[in-house]
Amino acid sequence: MSALPKIVAVVEDDASMLKGIERLLGTLGLTTELYLSAEAYLNVAAESAANCLLLDIHLPGMSGIELKRRLVASGSRLPIIFMSSSEDERTQQEAIATGCVAYLQKPFVSSSLIHALNRAASSP
Repeated sequence: MSALPKIVAVVEDDASMLKGIERLLGTLGLTTELYLSAEAYLNVAAESAANCLLLDIHLPGMSGIELKRRLVASGSRLPIIFMSSSEDERTQQEAIATGCVAYLQKPFVSSSLIHALNRAASSP
């Protein structure tokens, strides 16, 4: 298996999806930091040890895309993998334009997430 980020922060407002992702990442030997909102992550971003951010686009309050923009504005180079259950092509294009390393359509298969994590680990 290729190198994967050791610590993945996950921002997802669906608690069951968050738990499923945590379990999957745990089977890969990865540590997770879990957040139910963009604001919750932003409050601890400076102290986060994450090597990658798995980020839902459609969140209550601040969207995932807005969080990505704020992180970039603050100088963060954290690789971001967006995920969304929406099939809105415009939103997907907007997310990709922000410079994410991958965009996953929910529900996604574990191999798609693993591939995206490999890309995140090898991003500059």
